[in-house]
Amino acid sequence: MFGSKKKSIVGLDIGSSALKAIELRAVRNGFELLHIAHHNLQSDTIVDGHIIDLNHVADSINRVWSDNGIKTNQVATSLSGHAVIVKKILLPQMSSEELDEQIHWEAEQYIPFDINDVNLYHEVIGHDPTSQNMDVLLVACKRDKIAQFTQVISQAGKQPVIVDVDAFALQNAYEINYAPSPAQTVALLDIGASVMSINVVRGVTSIFTRDISVGGNQYTDLLQKELNLTFEQAEALKRGAGFENQGEYEAAQGAMRSVSEMLALEVQRTLDFFRATAVDSPTIDRMLIAGGSSKVEHLCDYLAEKFQMPVERFDAFRAIRYDRKRFDDEYLRELSPNMAVAVGLAVRVAEVVK
Repeated sequence: MFGSKKKSIVGLDIGSSALKAIELRAVRNGFELLHIAHHNLQSDTIVDGHIIDLNHVADSINRVWSDNGIKTNQVATSLSGHAVIVKKILLPQMSSEELDEQIHWEAEQYIPFDINDVNLYHEVIGHDPTSQNMDVLLVACKRDKIAQFTQVISQAGKQPVIVDVDAFALQNAYEINYAPSPAQTVALLDIGASVMSINVVRGVTSIFTRDISVGGNQYTDLLQKELNLTFEQAEALKRGAGFENQGEYEAAQGAMRSVSEMLALEVQRTLDFFRATAVDSPTIDRMLIAGGSSKVEHLCDYLAEKFQMPVERFDAFRAIRYDRKRFDDEYLRELSPNMAVAVGLAVRVAEVVK
């Protein structure tokens, strides 16, 4: 969203629990995987989207580069949460020059921050010839949040060149991997450790986005509390491993289902709001779930039952080529949902490789 173009970039998803890095090369009719890395961060390093320990994150970024032999220093990253506002607004038809001049004034009516404290991005996403209006996607991000993420990348000796929004990075990965038809409407969910991003996409156009402050940490916290477990034990149980007996398994399943119900309720509220506010709210054909918490046992099945639609984990490497001598199929399959945002950032290398 905000940034400049460089010859080669690494997509770096700085999540609250882990760093995810992807480097791709644009090749004929697609992309080839060059590097992939997943590095866990210490707990409470990033809280509510705010980096508490800049040194730890910068050191972790350096370790990702050195451990994986990444040479490219240009980085694309992305943000989510309360510091990012995405609005679709209706404006009278005007030239791009007029829109550039007017967008700050328009934004002041929709953005709940001081307009001088944000970076703005806008894009015309639709025209209505009958009413002489146009739909404009307006994105605002607080400058101090952008500065914090670019600072930690610079502190690691890398060059931040693009700052995007998580929901749109996920959409990039969706377009590259799933080649959506114009008539298809899909809900893209990125369930991270502390934030869930929802992006409803029709064809290749985002028609509704929302970030919700819930995520996989809720599973871990409840399992620790209910079963008196360590963080590591709870994380293992969350993914369906590490059970000592049938009773523990059943207790864990009950706790996890209650969190899945809470997540589903937030998704339901979001989709209800979307349907109530959209002028032409299409039927959602299916749901794709990315993020580490997409691997919570039975979550996809529960959501499919709840919303009566196909629900599947996002495959971030579905259309990405890779050397099977360098990258293990099972490893990529396991990491695939976690890497979706990083893949969506990395595909922006195509902007400069023409």
